[in-house]
Amino acid sequence: MTESLQHAPVVVVDFGAQYAQLIARRVREAQVYSEVVPYTMSAADILAKEPAAIVLSGGPSSVYEEGAPSLDPQILHAGVPVFGMCYGFQAMAQALGGTVAKTGLREYGNTRADITDTHSTLFNGQPADQSVWMSHGDSVSEAPDGMRVTATTSGAPVAAFEDDERRLYGVQWHPEVMHSTFGQRVLENFLHRGAGLGSDWTPGNVVEDQVAAIREVVGEDRVLCALSGGVDSSVAAALVQRAVGDQLTCVFVDHGLLRQGEAEQVEEEFVAATGVDLVVVDAKDRFLEALAGVTDPETKRKIIGREFIRVFEQAARDVVQDRGDIEHPVKWLVQGTLYPDVVESGGGSGAANIKSHHNVGGLPDDLQFELIEPLRALFKDEVRQVGLELGVPEAIVWRQPFPGPGLGIRIIGEVTEDNLDILRRADAIARAELTEAGLDREIWQCPVVLLADVRSVGVQGDGRTYGHPIVLRPVSSEDAMTADWTRVPHEVLAKISNRITNEVPEVNRVVLDVTSKPPGTIEWE
Repeated sequence: MTESLQHAPVVVVDFGAQYAQLIARRVREAQVYSEVVPYTMSAADILAKEPAAIVLSGGPSSVYEEGAPSLDPQILHAGVPVFGMCYGFQAMAQALGGTVAKTGLREYGNTRADITDTHSTLFNGQPADQSVWMSHGDSVSEAPDGMRVTATTSGAPVAAFEDDERRLYGVQWHPEVMHSTFGQRVLENFLHRGAGLGSDWTPGNVVEDQVAAIREVVGEDRVLCALSGGVDSSVAAALVQRAVGDQLTCVFVDHGLLRQGEAEQVEEEFVAATGVDLVVVDAKDRFLEALAGVTDPETKRKIIGREFIRVFEQAARDVVQDRGDIEHPVKWLVQGTLYPDVVESGGGSGAANIKSHHNVGGLPDDLQFELIEPLRALFKDEVRQVGLELGVPEAIVWRQPFPGPGLGIRIIGEVTEDNLDILRRADAIARAELTEAGLDREIWQCPVVLLADVRSVGVQGDGRTYGHPIVLRPVSSEDAMTADWTRVPHEVLAKISNRITNEVPEVNRVVLDVTSKPPGTIEWE
């Protein structure tokens, strides 16, 4: 079972844009459900989803180049409201008989747009002079028949058009990025005025839909939840518990790859807040033995995923035996998989497989459970809102993301007890100082990475040292699809560095990762 959402989706057709996932998020911010599909999906399959509306994303190609992504005109003649952005706008114009050509007037970045009709569907209630974010070398020089031009720029004589009768709309710019000052208003006008959609994608509706779907699928079977104590698994557990009550047993695996004090926090805080049936499995020795001598990050992830499931299989047998419930075996395993997890693992919209995600890419082929992934269609910010709706304590809801493989993928090199101890102490210091500085909400997360395979020369006291570097990776993000490094105040960084090098003698150097995503990922491994 994956997501089962009782909402007709706004389908975002991805033409290879770096912002396709952002468009989907912006649609959801308007309280309308959205899904992303690749441009290679046939028109018949797209329309089979019975979309409430269709959004055509931007993309890097030129519409008239050989092999460029094309738009099946069937999409535009199906009676479904359509909104084209950038490349999608041009593909739409071309498919309807308009003219797209190189005008020699390329536009990139902030651009002034002249809105010629501020009473139109897209621009109703907005100023005539707007700053928009452009990224195009081609332009629509002649609008298709029936299209009314509603905006122009110096480099795009047809910068926006509308046809209310056919409910077809488009703009040359990127309304989904914050640099387009009225971009969200434009998108919401399309959704609510052009497509006539309501605002029914809310945390309460998500909870209601998923509870009903889980109850229907699970029946009287027993369910295990892979509880890590993080936001995702905690919200997933609370959602499933709302659906099936004491049929759920949460299993917390202490794989020895946790941060300082984490196991105790999960046992005390989560149980106290929810009252769930919790089983704690001490598997530290098992995981360390399986990871001995392994340094390849992908191999680490697969080992951790494999061992994690094997522990759960044994836990399932133990749950059945302890509760004497042979008639209702443990059939289902709950995981806190999110939409970005699916995309990064190659499971969404034709995306490349960036890494085997701990929730969706590292599971063995002979998995003995069927999966329940009630958050699979959600972004992280939506998960937090659902958690609050379910009454999950704010301390858990707003906890910074932490990967399922834990510190195992924050050690560059072999995972040993000594290396884990070094990293735990350094990580605890960094977290404590960021909390003390009031930066917990500003920073999406701050992975602390131990370069176990690297040593550098240092001077501590009167002696020469040859210690390990520690990397701080503070990042800010909305959903982990893209991220930027957080500009942490220098005095906070200095305090973290001084404390780590003073209190963790094996470390003699602290460095700051200032790479955005892309090109870097948030985690190092």
